[in-house]
Amino acid sequence: MPLGLLALVQRRTRPPLALGILVALLCVVAETLLGELLQQITPVRSLGILYLLGVVTVASVWGLWLGMATALVSTIALDYFLIPPVASLTLDKAESWTVLAVFLAVTLLAGSISKLARSLAVEVDARAEADLSAELARILLYAPDLKAAQPAAAKHLARALKLPSAAIRLGAAPDDEQYVAFPLRDDGAEVASILVPTGLPRATLRRLGERVVPSMEVLLQAARVRQRIMDEQAALRRLATLVAHGAPPGEIFGAVAREVGQILGEGSNTAVFRYEPDAVATTVGVWNSTIPLGMRWPLEKGTPAELLARTKAPGRMDAIEATEGDGEVLTAIRDMGIKSAVGCPITVGGRLWGSVIAGSTSEPAPQDTEKRLLDFTDLVATAIANADSDDKLRASRARVLAAADATRRLIERDLHDGTQQRLASLMLELRAAQATPPAEQEDVRELLHHTSQALDETLEDLRGIARGLHPALLSRRGLQPAVKALVRCSPIPVELTMCADGKLQQRFEATAYHVVAEALTNAAAHADASAVHVDVTVQGGTIRLSIRDDGKGGADPGRGSGLLGITDRVEALGGRLEIRSPAGGGTSLLAEIPIADD
Repeated sequence: MPLGLLALVQRRTRPPLALGILVALLCVVAETLLGELLQQITPVRSLGILYLLGVVTVASVWGLWLGMATALVSTIALDYFLIPPVASLTLDKAESWTVLAVFLAVTLLAGSISKLARSLAVEVDARAEADLSAELARILLYAPDLKAAQPAAAKHLARALKLPSAAIRLGAAPDDEQYVAFPLRDDGAEVASILVPTGLPRATLRRLGERVVPSMEVLLQAARVRQRIMDEQAALRRLATLVAHGAPPGEIFGAVAREVGQILGEGSNTAVFRYEPDAVATTVGVWNSTIPLGMRWPLEKGTPAELLARTKAPGRMDAIEATEGDGEVLTAIRDMGIKSAVGCPITVGGRLWGSVIAGSTSEPAPQDTEKRLLDFTDLVATAIANADSDDKLRASRARVLAAADATRRLIERDLHDGTQQRLASLMLELRAAQATPPAEQEDVRELLHHTSQALDETLEDLRGIARGLHPALLSRRGLQPAVKALVRCSPIPVELTMCADGKLQQRFEATAYHVVAEALTNAAAHADASAVHVDVTVQGGTIRLSIRDDGKGGADPGRGSGLLGITDRVEALGGRLEIRSPAGGGTSLLAEIPIADD
């Protein structure tokens, strides 16, 4: 079968019927004329073979019924023009019916073969297109990034369709002199284009437009949904990590604004607002916006923030247009080029706390944006609740610490003013009695001497206990004199550097003092150190302590109540304490205590 005819047979759809009728008539006419030329040298009975060519062609391309009609017309033409007597029909003869039967049999055979060939061609094309769709799905749906997968998808598309080249580009791409563009749409919007070289056969272009583009649109939609979900989950994981690590709320608010803005794409201006009791929204996080942090916005009617505050539910404004009587907030929003906005309220413990609002300078946000924002607002609410719990916990620990310090001061004062004074008086009386006993009572004198010594040691131990509870020098004169007194009493040489003039609140001075005292005690008792370096600095609203020794190291913060106690003290005031003690490398204790006003 000639290649041109084979291509026609394998087409999914037949050529137009009118063209088939015309081809059939032309075949009959041409075959009749050729038969008249050949009848001088060829037996008339064999000229019927000429008509078989037309019958086979028409039956193969246009199907059985037109083939049978062609067979009948061919039989009549052969009988009328070529079989004697010429110009007369002899259909009543058996010979004519035999020719017609042969023609119809050939027609039936050719039509069946062409139908089978066409069905096989359809099946092969369908299988090839299924393989193409499966491979494109693997490339687009399994790639970590949709943009990075475009070259591989375009290369496979060109190879499968036997194209010189092909390209897939995100966004609209108009036709030019070199390429023909097939737009790929998602929800009516042109989101990508397939580019193929100009000059391709019309059948190839039709196949691209009718069969490849629809499947590519479905795949691209699925790939875009997958990419969007992946981006959102990655953003939520980053935010969840910040929340889990106890990042400051301000850092989390800024991160939420940034992540939401990047998820929604270009043209998005995102802000996180906190609602105040005086009907004002304060900006606590922004992205891609000229709104300054800390700016207070009145909750004017008709603004996105007021809508969310009033409804306490997700909402949107798809058209922010100028109207008479607009307030300063709406005017400022329009001046920033924002044409629409969508947002979600932030609810903490059943109470409206604020909102996340994304404004758009281009098209309104997709209809599912409110649902997508809910996960982000949930994380913000969790962060706020955590921060509130942490604040309450720190406040509770600070109250416990303050009560413990007050009890220490009371015990120290009672010991100093009561027990110590009475023991001191008793000591003086014993010494007076020791100086005046009769000479013959030497044993009494010796007893008084030993009792006086024991009482003196007891009194000194009691003074040490009182200083350990709460040094009176710290209360009277402040941190610097108290630390200097500690250094003087240390059995190990101490190099002290202090930059802490003036008095601080008692709780901060007491915590700093106890950190230094515990570090010096450990250095003397456990570290086998020969020298200690103590740096105390008060600067920028923070007390910074650094105590380093040259001992054997190996200190374990989890063992011993002393280190745990000062850690609790520092953290109760919102500070942090770090201990580094490698074996054989000495011990370093670093502490930062923020000085907060009551």
